[in-house]
Amino acid sequence: MKHIPRKRFGQNFLTDQSVLYDIIRAIDPEPGDTMVEIGPGLGAMTRLLLESLKQLHVVELDRDLVAHLKKSFDPARLIVHPGDALQFDFASIPVAPDRKLRVVGNLPYNISSPLLFHLTQIAPHVQDQHFMLQKEVVERMVAEPGGKTYGRLSVMLQWRYHMELMFIVPPTAFDPPPRVESAIVRMIPIAQPLACDQAKLGQVVLKAFSQRRKVLRNCVAGMFTENELIDAGVNPQARPEAVPLEQFVALANRLTSD
Repeated sequence: MKHIPRKRFGQNFLTDQSVLYDIIRAIDPEPGDTMVEIGPGLGAMTRLLLESLKQLHVVELDRDLVAHLKKSFDPARLIVHPGDALQFDFASIPVAPDRKLRVVGNLPYNISSPLLFHLTQIAPHVQDQHFMLQKEVVERMVAEPGGKTYGRLSVMLQWRYHMELMFIVPPTAFDPPPRVESAIVRMIPIAQPLACDQAKLGQVVLKAFSQRRKVLRNCVAGMFTENELIDAGVNPQARPEAVPLEQFVALANRLTSD
């Protein structure tokens, strides 16, 4: 099938076979896994996954690619879910009682952050996630406090997952080649995240990083007083990028209790 990649869908198809095999080795699919692939495209990774899996679910927005996938694969083994991954109910995929869902995909750069946040809703039902993303995004995801890449994405995802940047993928591995490097990230849900309300944590973190050049006291003015920050163990003079996850959780819990 000759498919012209569509910019509005953020399509860049992975074509380098050695990179594909590296990704499959990182995922390590097993026959009994219940797995869903987001954005399978022309099915390059799909085909390799099905060499190990009995069945695979895929979520694809592009109707032409949906038709191609249905024509190219055995419908008993490849379950195609047409539609937007941002709207898809991943919890609707049936999983055996002793199993959890495994999620993989080459995520479109234009929706990567919203999609990662969308998937946090099903984290308790997920075994692991392996994604290819823009390298800059993965660096933000795994960043530690104190650097410029540490921010809202770092805090919210590190609260919910153990994450690891696996390896870098060059632009030449794609058709068409993107203008940026990509990276593979492994995300394993934390069994018992630090106790707090996720929505409250999101409110605190969003406000804190809305003016990241200012000190925290000024960033969260109107949400916390200086004394409340001190009581929560947070330095009011610290910049948001220097505040560790545990202190944001403490603030979220203070917001919850008020």
